[in-house]
Amino acid sequence: MSDHRAILHVDMDAFYASVEQFDNPELAGQPVIVGGTGGRGVVAAASYEVRRFGVHSAMPMREALKRCPHAIVLRPRMKRYRAVSEQVFEIFGEFTDLVEGLSLDEAFLDVTGSIGLFGSAEAMAREIKSRIRVRSGLTASVGVSHNKLLAKLASEMNKPDGLAVIRPGEVTTILDPMPVRRLHGIGAKTAARLEQQGIHTLGQLRRAPESVLWPLFRRETREMRERASGIDDRPVVSDAPEKQISSEETFDVDIKDHEELRQRLAHLADRTAERLRSRQFKAGMISIKVRRRDFETYTRQRSFSPPTQETRLVVQVATELLDRWLEEQPRAAVRLLGVGVSDLAPAQQLDLFTTRESDESGKLDEALDRIRGKYGTEAVKRGSD
Repeated sequence: MSDHRAILHVDMDAFYASVEQFDNPELAGQPVIVGGTGGRGVVAAASYEVRRFGVHSAMPMREALKRCPHAIVLRPRMKRYRAVSEQVFEIFGEFTDLVEGLSLDEAFLDVTGSIGLFGSAEAMAREIKSRIRVRSGLTASVGVSHNKLLAKLASEMNKPDGLAVIRPGEVTTILDPMPVRRLHGIGAKTAARLEQQGIHTLGQLRRAPESVLWPLFRRETREMRERASGIDDRPVVSDAPEKQISSEETFDVDIKDHEELRQRLAHLADRTAERLRSRQFKAGMISIKVRRRDFETYTRQRSFSPPTQETRLVVQVATELLDRWLEEQPRAAVRLLGVGVSDLAPAQQLDLFTTRESDESGKLDEALDRIRGKYGTEAVKRGSD
C-alpha cells in the first residue's frame, strides 16, 4: 500500500540565514550566521557560504567563529521568520490538507489525493518550489517518494534548491551506499558502534545478522533494518486535522425519482470514501445533506464503531439515511445531495476487527483507487449492489 502514496518533504534552505540575506541584499554571498552572541551562544542557522568552513547549526558560536572568524553574526528575528513561514505553509495548503509541520522551515506533505488535480508528485514539487521562490524570494529543497523516510532522504540529496525523487524500484540502489549516519534515529554514538562492527552503509545494515544488530538496537532491531531498507508506513499527520471530508452535487434539473437519487448518492459516497482512504483516515460518522427545490436543506447522520474507510459501508449507511428521509418526504424534488464523513482518526495498518467480507471489500476499494489514480476519477465506476 505504501508504494501508492505520494509524499513530499519540503525543507527551506538555510532558512533564517536566507531570510536575512534576502532582506538585506548586501549580505548575499557573505558567510552569515544567525544565533546567540553570548558566551554560550549557539548557531541557529548557517548560510551555505559559511558552511564551507565546517560551520553548522547547533554548533557553539565560539567554535563557529574559530572556523570562520570573518563570519557576519546576526541575532534571530523570530517574528520575521514566522511571517515567512506562514507564507510558505499557505502554499502547502494550496496542494493538500495533509501537512505535517516539523518546524518553521520543514514539513511533510501527503499529496496522494491531489494527483488528479495537479498532476504527478514531482510536478507538484516543482510548482511548490516555484511558488515559494516567487512569493518569498527563498529557495527550498524537496524530496519526493512513497513514504516519509525516503522523501526526507531525497530532500537532502541535492541541496540547496534541490529536487530529488526516489522511486520504488530505485530504493535499494540509492540507499545501500549511504552511510549509516544519514539514517534518522542513528546518532553519532550508535553510528560509531556500528562502524566498529564493520557496518558503514545502509546496505550493510540491511543485510547484517540479527546477532550483530540485537545488542545495539534490542527491540528496535527489526525497525532499524526496515528503515535501512526504505520501509516506512508512518502516515503524514496533519497539524490541523480535518473535521470532515465530503462530496456534494447540485443537479442541473431537480430529481424526484428515488432510484436515481440512490444512484447519485452512491456515486458521491464512493467519491468521499476514496478521498478518506487517500488521506489515510477512518470515519466514525456518516452524514447526508439534502436540499429541496425550495432551498430548504436537511442533514441526517449516524455514528458507528469500529470506524471505517470502506466504500461499501459508506454507501450502505448513506443510503439508509436517504431512504429514511424519503419516507418523510416522498414527493420532494431534490436539487442537491451530499455525503460527508466525520469523527476522523488515522487509519491503522492492522485492524484486528477486520472480517473476511470487509477484507475483500477493502481489496476492491484498493484496486479501484489504483485504477483511478492512474487513469482519472471517472475511469471506472461501481455497479449497483
